[in-house]
Amino acid sequence: MDELIKLDALLKPYAAQLRQRYARYLQRKTEIEKADRGGGGLLGQISQGHRYFGFNRCGSGICYREWAPAAHALSLIGDFNGWDRGAHPMTRDEWGVWHIFLPDGLPHGSRVKVHVVSELGARDRIPAYIQRVVQEEDAGFVGQHWAPPMPYRWRNSAPEPDRARGTGPHPTGNKAVRGEGLRIYEAHVGMAQEAEKVGSFTEFTHNILPRIKALGYNAIQLMAIMEHPYYASFGYHISNFFAVSSRFGTPEALKHLIDTAHGMGLLVIMDLVHSHAVKNFDEGLNRFDGTEHHYFHTGTKGVHPAWDSRCFDYRQYEVLRFLLSNIRYWLETYRIDGFRIDGVTSMLYRHHGLGQTFTGYDDYFNAQVELDAIAYLMLANDLVHAINPNAISIAEEVSGMPGLARPTEEGGLGFDYRLAMGIPDYWIRLLKERQDEDWHLGDIYGMLLNRRAGEKHIAYVESHDQGIVGDKTLAMQLMDAELYEKMNIFSESPVIARGIALHKLIRLLTFSLGGEGYLNFMGNEFGHPEWIDFPRAGNNDSYHHARRQWHLVDDDTLRYQHLNAFDAAMQQLDAQFHLLTDTDVQLLCIHEEAKQLVYARGGLVFVFNFHPTASYRDWRIPVPEPADYRVILNTDEIGYGGQGHVATDARYPRQDISMDGPIAGKTQSIQTYVPARSAQVLVPSP
Repeated sequence: MDELIKLDALLKPYAAQLRQRYARYLQRKTEIEKADRGGGGLLGQISQGHRYFGFNRCGSGICYREWAPAAHALSLIGDFNGWDRGAHPMTRDEWGVWHIFLPDGLPHGSRVKVHVVSELGARDRIPAYIQRVVQEEDAGFVGQHWAPPMPYRWRNSAPEPDRARGTGPHPTGNKAVRGEGLRIYEAHVGMAQEAEKVGSFTEFTHNILPRIKALGYNAIQLMAIMEHPYYASFGYHISNFFAVSSRFGTPEALKHLIDTAHGMGLLVIMDLVHSHAVKNFDEGLNRFDGTEHHYFHTGTKGVHPAWDSRCFDYRQYEVLRFLLSNIRYWLETYRIDGFRIDGVTSMLYRHHGLGQTFTGYDDYFNAQVELDAIAYLMLANDLVHAINPNAISIAEEVSGMPGLARPTEEGGLGFDYRLAMGIPDYWIRLLKERQDEDWHLGDIYGMLLNRRAGEKHIAYVESHDQGIVGDKTLAMQLMDAELYEKMNIFSESPVIARGIALHKLIRLLTFSLGGEGYLNFMGNEFGHPEWIDFPRAGNNDSYHHARRQWHLVDDDTLRYQHLNAFDAAMQQLDAQFHLLTDTDVQLLCIHEEAKQLVYARGGLVFVFNFHPTASYRDWRIPVPEPADYRVILNTDEIGYGGQGHVATDARYPRQDISMDGPIAGKTQSIQTYVPARSAQVLVPSP
């Protein structure tokens, strides 16, 4: 607890609550260790449920096991026995685990279900640990025994941290070595293609991975990988936690995608939804053994009021085994490099964060806090890093819970990163409420730096959330309908010129100031105009907005190419200079009336002119190093949709003239030329 309080003295009055949540975590660890006679702890049976439950090889046959303590009877059914509910009855042990041994095994691809007789009556259910589920027109979703005779042959190792995030010298010659930051390309396989259909893993591998690599990202975050019955849920209403969504292809196709990404030097992170589960009986876990408390809380606590889904009971040993095994399964079976854990705020509080503003520390340490969920998250992060010390865990959390991204041994929750979710909300609010002429640069600068000390953040302007139907992408916020009419290079539009300029400035500001990592949702790098809307009854089951229009960026007569090129150049600032892992940000100059902002990070100097009309010649700015500076990125470059008023190889000589201001006492400055609504990134040049 002392380490957390050292980082944030405001936590001192809450030391008792911090000890309480840490004690719950230790209690769970002790219970796990006592239950595991083999002494494996987190790496023992608690995280190997998938090797015991479900379908597993037993000698020359197959064992199938299911935890359903309140059920009256279970029997295995499928096309292997003509769906005869009396042919293969299962036997219950003292722990409520039902089992059956199939001495002749089970053919690969067999359709299977389990017939459960309980207080609900008799229902055919999909096995809880099933590793593949397919949808059939006449029978809905059905389990499939997936055991191909030739296992997938992996060809590439995952990128090592020094390869995926790099090592190298500071541009000023400082001997301290920093690695690259995490630069994430968030993607949805199904909507990654241009055709109005559901895209496949294979199409994504062939068509999209090369785009991501070319842009310079070093990690992919895949959405909607776990099986979900309703496509329009964006993959957040999970039914089958161990099954790859078959609408995108086979498990081998996903492995090939991940393998190919690793060969390109890309990490692969997936969305992990352990905050809730779909309510469906036929496809999911809800009342599997007939009772409301099987896997989930009872009563109102067991139902999420906003998502209409079931909430896990993290107190139960078998629930912990199910979820922790799920983490291990994805890390080991598919060689996933980490997780963005969804809905963390919902897990942390009994009110799920709904309608809460979190105005003070009392909001983090009151009776609404869910200690069992916190203990689970701590165990989950311990497990992630025990299995793969290089694996990454990211929290999707909006409340600002202290210690979220600090090690569990300090009393933190153990995440590596937290999403900086306030940043996109701030930009949307600013764009809706004020013209850029009225923006207060000090407020923007302060907001982008306003994050918890000692906790790494992933900054972003827009993820998938900001483009969902009913809202607008950043490009649409800035340019609206003119995106459809004036984006060709042969037309002139002040709306488009302003929009393209601000699109670059906003992204560069966020990238360079907002965190220790960066995230972009696919297509937003080039200003994709369309919102996201999956096929549903309300849009006549249309796929028109559940796709990406790649032809827009591939058309050299359209200005989308310029935004795409700028995004690629921006990624190189970190790839080359390791900007994101430098925690030292130095304000050099800020002038509200002139709309000027200058700061240094990662040995680079960032010069912003937000003025809509005034270009500044001979603008004197202080610089941290006694050296000439040259331009390495200029938003006004023609290739980035600018006017080309600054030479691509512009160099600003050092002058031994000191200035008042944030770095008063420095004896060096330079004079720059920065056009209106543009920015430059400068590097010391010998």
